[in-house]
Amino acid sequence: MVSLAYPAQSVAAGRDYISMVGSSTVYPFATAVAEHFGKSGKFKTPKVESTGTGGGFKLFCSGVGVQYPDISNASRAIKKTEFENCQKAGVKDIAEIKIGYDGIVVAQSKKAKAKLDLTRKELYLALAKRVPDPAKPEAGDLVENPYKTWNEINPKLPKSKIEVLGPPPTSGTRDAFSELVLEAGCSEIPWIKAKKESDEAWFKNVCMTIREDGGYIEAGENDNLIVQKLEANPTAAGIFGFSFLDQNTDKLRAATIDGVAPSYEAIASGKYPVSRPLFFYVKKAHVGVIPGIEAYVAEFTSEKAFGPEGYLAEKGLIPLPDAERKKVAAEAKKLPSITVK
Repeated sequence: MVSLAYPAQSVAAGRDYISMVGSSTVYPFATAVAEHFGKSGKFKTPKVESTGTGGGFKLFCSGVGVQYPDISNASRAIKKTEFENCQKAGVKDIAEIKIGYDGIVVAQSKKAKAKLDLTRKELYLALAKRVPDPAKPEAGDLVENPYKTWNEINPKLPKSKIEVLGPPPTSGTRDAFSELVLEAGCSEIPWIKAKKESDEAWFKNVCMTIREDGGYIEAGENDNLIVQKLEANPTAAGIFGFSFLDQNTDKLRAATIDGVAPSYEAIASGKYPVSRPLFFYVKKAHVGVIPGIEAYVAEFTSEKAFGPEGYLAEKGLIPLPDAERKKVAAEAKKLPSITVK
């Protein structure tokens, strides 16, 4: 066990509760576990902040000590650069716990007159900064995104303005959406896909750079705020995790993507094309110093929490398959350190 670089007595004076940061998608799950954990009476209720996945890792990787978070929630795996930043700041031993799956949805207010049924290619054409010239799409020329309404991309789509509220660049949901939707949709254009092997940097830039002319609106890390804005503007669409859709089915409806509607079953089976794993990361140097970290991990990875009948499933978490869940729960007791190559 790595000891912290400050006297043990200062911890009691500095912090006697778990501090968590990170993903807005994982936030409601972490909050639910924190509340259950706090009610046990053995430890104080942990403090959970929604900073976005990237913002969480920045704080988590800043150092070891009571002023730095113990746990970082994430809606994607830690990146090599983030892991290296942790190492440089002395955050050497990190444990990764995979908690389940979530789908990313494109949803509208139920007040919207026309329903969106989209493909990933259509979403790329609607949201990318640069797209193939509509006048000669196969010629190999890119232009600044000219599409203002959905029906300009596909006449079968609504005539409403392209206005999509989504997460900022610090968000794991944004990272996952860029990869699973924009890059996948962009790859359906043969001449762009053909350049991937020869110039991957160009390919990523073209496929994953989002327009900044009002078609895509960064709505911060607060997914509840996106829900409120969709209610106020029924022609707009929003991008967020399935769990938020699941908690707001009275107000929202989801677009199908590539013909598949997001549902618990479709995400768990992998049939829905835009699904991703969720994680949290533990700073092992704080275990045994900040009280309750091991007990919190045990609560989160218990069947009553992240199992199929657990209280997190009620919040919209898609549980891991049985065998994987048992393996994760067993490993969580040991908190093995990860390496990222």
